[in-house]
Amino acid sequence: MPFAFHYAARSDVGMVRSNNEDSGYAGPRLLAMADGMGGHAGGDVASSTVIASLVELDDDAISGREVSQALLDRIHAANTELGDQIRHDSSLDGMGTTLIALLRSHDKVVLAHIGDSRAFLVREGQVTQITKDHSFVQNLVDEGRITQQEAQTHPQRSLVTRVLTGDAHDEPDLVVRQGRIGDRYLICSDGLSDYVARDTIDEVLLGVPDPGECADRLVALALRAGAPDNVTVVVGDIVDAGRSTAPSTVPEVVGAAAARRGGTRPIPLTPAAKAAALTKEATGAGDDEPDDRVTLAEEGPRSRRGLALRLAAALVVAGVVLAGGSYAAYAWSQQQYYLAASDGVVSVYRGVDQTLGPVALSSEEYATTIAVDDLPPSYQESLERGIEASDRSDADARVSDLRLQAQACRWSRSNGEICQTVPSSWTQPTATPTPTPSPTATPSASPSPSGSTAPTSATPGRSRTPVTPLPPTTSAPVTS
Repeated sequence: MPFAFHYAARSDVGMVRSNNEDSGYAGPRLLAMADGMGGHAGGDVASSTVIASLVELDDDAISGREVSQALLDRIHAANTELGDQIRHDSSLDGMGTTLIALLRSHDKVVLAHIGDSRAFLVREGQVTQITKDHSFVQNLVDEGRITQQEAQTHPQRSLVTRVLTGDAHDEPDLVVRQGRIGDRYLICSDGLSDYVARDTIDEVLLGVPDPGECADRLVALALRAGAPDNVTVVVGDIVDAGRSTAPSTVPEVVGAAAARRGGTRPIPLTPAAKAAALTKEATGAGDDEPDDRVTLAEEGPRSRRGLALRLAAALVVAGVVLAGGSYAAYAWSQQQYYLAASDGVVSVYRGVDQTLGPVALSSEEYATTIAVDDLPPSYQESLERGIEASDRSDADARVSDLRLQAQACRWSRSNGEICQTVPSSWTQPTATPTPTPSPTATPSASPSPSGSTAPTSATPGRSRTPVTPLPPTTSAPVTS
């Protein structure tokens, strides 16, 4: 049975932004959405460039395993073009874009994804998110440091860890899915998913049959929620291509890659004309083209003086916002501390144990003389994952506790005994599913190096939650 997409694409600049950095495309075989970043310095250029590179796939007759490679090749080519543009124009340095692309081949759908834009599948009355964000906050969720609910309001939820930036190491996730008649796909920018509740999105996807009406409704809900970011949605239903009322085969392009004169309705273009127009728009060529060429959404009437003034003003605003957001994110990370193993000893780090591309968000504050091998096994495991501290003084206190643990462990081993832990001012996580610390085992007495007795306790179990130790217990620190 021949399949086809019944599709719609919509985009809106949002309630705060002055320009649209999103680009969306919907066609008979291809659904794609890119969320650019970099402000007027290149966000719209990045998203338009990538979408322009993909649209030819909507025409090509590709089948079998070739379709996956064809999609990946086009993404790599688009990413290479981003790098070339940055090298030739320093003002574009820092631009990048997310991407979600769905390419249909017979009854298969190839999904490519990089960044924090999202894709959802509606099948048999159930809505499922089929992508995982490439973001700093998602890493925290994966590591168990925060819950999915906490991630929705985390102050750094906009920090992405993987996007297309022109770097040769940028690599999307690629999966092949089995298509079914009746499936519905939604791909969207975070302007929708960050501001409209998931259950509301599900309700609209399940309750509005027509893709165009569904897309309109989702954009309207995001605007009603006061979404400050650009909002772009692409909806595609898998239908029987041989049915009496066949869906439209005219592609739709929206956002930074298309001209819109109000509302969210796209201007339909043929794939060949659209590819040429998007390429000119991304490179800045063709200023003297006739009025039917594709233009950026924020350009309006083509007065060069007016455009220059608007561009200059927007550059100032975008620069302030981007600089402020980047500084806030970095400042927050530099208020964090954690302990980890380094060259066989315990070291204290300032920042968070994450990287954003080539940028590390932590640096070594100081190295201690505590040998990791001197610590009980459970503490060594915690160090491998990283022991978080609330501030510098808390980190210093944890170093003192680890020094005590190492001293007690060395003494136990020197006397042929199993290394034990001693009570301290903080407790490692236990295996209980609740955040309440489990009771510490009754200490037993053993001679200390100084001739006194040092209490020991049962070795703590491994935690089902992340490396962050539980709050301090009421046990008093051991005195020598």
